[in-house]
Amino acid sequence: MKSKKILAAATAALMAFSPISVMAESTEASTEASTEGEATAVTTVGPENGTKFEMWSFVDVHNEFYGKMVDLWNKQNPDKPVTITFTTYPYSDMHNKLMMSLQAGEGAPDMCDVEIGQFPNYTGENCPLYPLTDALAPYEDKMVKSRLDVYSQADGTRIGVPTHVGASVMYWNAEIFEKYGLDYKSVKTWDDYTKLGEQLKEASNGEVYLTSVDTGGTDWMWVAMAEYGEDWTGGPDGEVNVELDSVKKMLTMQQQWLKDGIAMVSTDGHVDLEAGYKNISEGKIASFPKAMWFMSRFVNYMPEMKGKYDITTIPVFEDGQKCSVGIGGTGTVVTNQCKNPELAAEWLTWAKCSKEGEEHIWNDLGFDVCNKSLWSDKAFAYDKSNVYNTFFRVMPYEVLNELADKDAIGTVYTTSVSPTLNDYINTTTLNEVLEEGKDVDEALAEAQDYVDMEIG
Repeated sequence: MKSKKILAAATAALMAFSPISVMAESTEASTEASTEGEATAVTTVGPENGTKFEMWSFVDVHNEFYGKMVDLWNKQNPDKPVTITFTTYPYSDMHNKLMMSLQAGEGAPDMCDVEIGQFPNYTGENCPLYPLTDALAPYEDKMVKSRLDVYSQADGTRIGVPTHVGASVMYWNAEIFEKYGLDYKSVKTWDDYTKLGEQLKEASNGEVYLTSVDTGGTDWMWVAMAEYGEDWTGGPDGEVNVELDSVKKMLTMQQQWLKDGIAMVSTDGHVDLEAGYKNISEGKIASFPKAMWFMSRFVNYMPEMKGKYDITTIPVFEDGQKCSVGIGGTGTVVTNQCKNPELAAEWLTWAKCSKEGEEHIWNDLGFDVCNKSLWSDKAFAYDKSNVYNTFFRVMPYEVLNELADKDAIGTVYTTSVSPTLNDYINTTTLNEVLEEGKDVDEALAEAQDYVDMEIG
């Protein structure tokens, strides 16, 4: 009976995290929202005499990265070669298949990518994943702790290896502000930001909005929670509370921006869709907060914006608050069906946490790496052959180092209640507050009642 309940919960979670919401909230590559079907790619990398492993992902470029790391590992470790068969499945298919095979006790891969929104389905009592604490130990002190924490059990046992920080930052169309003689670089607080919006509205005769606010994504809420050190999920073993002061402050502020005409509602619900890219490229909005992985959206979908955009830390409500939060991500796991989990864990943590692996994650995938020791490595972080170091008016790791110096990256967890919570917030609460002008306290109280009822 217990297995059936777990599988039912996982299935519900997969339904709640539709491909579109996943792409908006947490993906590192738009290919994560692939269509349903069978395996889209199968590749084996490594020699005949290597220890054989099977690995699944829902992103082709992830498996391409892992393949490169197999070749490099085998060159450096001829005494313990590995041979891995990589299979790429559509997002929902892979997570469903993984859950069912783990529940059945057979058919699971040795290693697998798990999107952060689905990760809580594989944690908790009788966790079917191999502990990675020992394998991560050589890298632990160098890694962004908050990103290790989100792929851990409540007792701190590490069970997933992160792909990136996903640090949230502020993107600014510097060209627009220069055109109107406005100083975005002096903005430190949300009050400063609001004043800048009023100035931009006046200078542009209302033709340019300061930003767009999302009705189909919770990034803005995550930023607010991180700034106040709050978390509406309650964390790994806490209680859900959506009626947080941080969330109320952000929604109230956004509601006022809309009334004052300095912000617009994001077309199609959030900025990370084609209509959002159009608003950015056409200069309809002048700034917005988003994770570092959004840089790839500029390179892939808005190449004409090269040299026009700047990146800074995000404004805060009060001086001294954390000004960033890790958003999105993929944790890679070793399953309890792996026949040689020690070697799998050693290879996996090396592939994603070592300098060699992080170089590929940054240069090939464009993700902000979790190994902080590399953020100040000039050869790694400031190489102008990297497209992101020349696309924007600042080198991204300059901003990351500023965040590191301030210990400014907060944590908001994704837990087993997240699918239910996010689904209601994104489909009901944000629309009521931002589109319909509903009272913030009333809307959040209704959201709390709904979540309490659904999770029992």
